[in-house]
Amino acid sequence: MRHVLISGGLGFIGINYLLDKTKEHEDVLFVVLDKLTYAANDPKIIKDLKNVILVVGDICSKKTVFSLFKKYHFELVINFAAETHVDNSLTNPLIFTKTNVYGLNVLLEASKKYGVKKFHQVSTDEVYGESLGHYFKETDSLNPSSPYAASKAAGDLLCLSYMRSYNMNISITRSSNNYGKYQNIEKFMPKVINNLLEKKMVPIYGDGKNLRDYLYVKDNCNLIDLIAFDPKLNGIYNISSHQEYSAIEIAESICKCLGCDLNLIKYVKDRKGHDFSYKMDTSKIESLFSYKFQEFNINQYVQEVINEHIKSI
Repeated sequence: MRHVLISGGLGFIGINYLLDKTKEHEDVLFVVLDKLTYAANDPKIIKDLKNVILVVGDICSKKTVFSLFKKYHFELVINFAAETHVDNSLTNPLIFTKTNVYGLNVLLEASKKYGVKKFHQVSTDEVYGESLGHYFKETDSLNPSSPYAASKAAGDLLCLSYMRSYNMNISITRSSNNYGKYQNIEKFMPKVINNLLEKKMVPIYGDGKNLRDYLYVKDNCNLIDLIAFDPKLNGIYNISSHQEYSAIEIAESICKCLGCDLNLIKYVKDRKGHDFSYKMDTSKIESLFSYKFQEFNINQYVQEVINEHIKSI
């Protein structure tokens, strides 16, 4: 049986990947390494997956990581592990540097030492910085605005340096805003829904016109899987559904869906370094795969979140 390491597997994207993709790779043992921070989902969600082993640990622990690589001799590593909330990075940036740069470096060093055949890094469109009409290509320079984005950009550059210096086979996917099941309540859409369900005020930064491209998490997982498991695909790949909405459009749509008063939406002081939009050129990945993205349906998404909310009560 082949062994694959999934770091950060209980986070939002990681757990969606495991629930969908482990069934498609029955000949693979997936070893999940997760620190179980506040952002992790309940391990019980993956308890029935037959080819999954959970190891509680930190990617920043060289002892933990190297012992796992020595034991399992992974042929593939998919790194979902990261601190991701921009607001948190503005108040406590050091933990982002530690996890997203140092922790990644530990994984790369272990992969190099133990001869991992393929390493895949899950990244973000935010590494490019603000887009004012320009569609970023994978070859464009990075210009991150927040400590979070800067830590992810540093991680991407580390991966590229290991490709060049050590001839490692590495792929990187940079995706737009993911949405879907098991997303932490600190993120924008789950926060809006939760606040409205509890009749709380919904804060909107600035004038609410900042745009984000919304990508269904399972679509992202499908493409991550296709790229990660193909030894011929390395380098960087942009992933975007090109379905763009402003913060105020999203908030008002959720209000209407829940039958809530629009007066619950309140404009607050804008976030530091708040990018207006991110736009990516996806012609590279489109040349490889003919893929149909799920259409963004706010009503369907809100109902899924509510159903999960009811189950958890």
